[in-house]
Amino acid sequence: MPAQPEEFTEGKILLIDKPLTWSSFQAVNKIKWSLKKHLGLKKIKVGHAGTLDPLATGLLIICTGKFTKRIQELQGMVKEYTGTFTLGATTPSYDLETAVDATFPTAHITEEQLQETLKTFIGEIDQKPPVFSAIKKDGKRLYEHARKGEEVEIAYRKVTVYEFELTRIALPEVDFRVVCSKGTYIRSLAHDFGQALHSGAHLTALRRTKIGDFSVNDAITPTAFEEETIP
Repeated sequence: MPAQPEEFTEGKILLIDKPLTWSSFQAVNKIKWSLKKHLGLKKIKVGHAGTLDPLATGLLIICTGKFTKRIQELQGMVKEYTGTFTLGATTPSYDLETAVDATFPTAHITEEQLQETLKTFIGEIDQKPPVFSAIKKDGKRLYEHARKGEEVEIAYRKVTVYEFELTRIALPEVDFRVVCSKGTYIRSLAHDFGQALHSGAHLTALRRTKIGDFSVNDAITPTAFEEETIP
């Protein structure tokens, strides 16, 4: 049965698999445009429950209509990510958005050391968000300060890492799976993990696989949403 406009105005939770290089804002706009174009809706509320960086892929929860009131509740859910840290080099953004600014030795790093270091990041930890992030300081986003070369004092915040495991070790790369609380920056986890190994690290791949009980396995791309969900 074709989708009806009322379904979306009354409220729906959409599970979207955000493509690489898309911003979360672009994904929301694509869904909103699709709904307006194909269902003849002049006005509809659409919002996402937790940003994903353009260089990350995976689960983006998008709410429509009256369900946008549930965004805060959904944002607070535990999240699962998989991805890759590359050891031996750092970048100012802690990921591939910026170029490598320093290199470090990795010859001393053993699998045993990796596993022991990993344990120190499980539980409640103090974490400093990346300077290239959307957090506001003095009325501006941190990345706006960073791009102007302005130094900003960033406070540590407490986050919780419930599960953290290495799923592949092929130095200088390590693949990981992490389950964590709202507000955890995986880029910062990569950076801090590198430091703890007396080396450096940055995030080179990231995929959000779960938010609460919602899984990316049940998600579709924004393009597939338009093609398959809307007649």
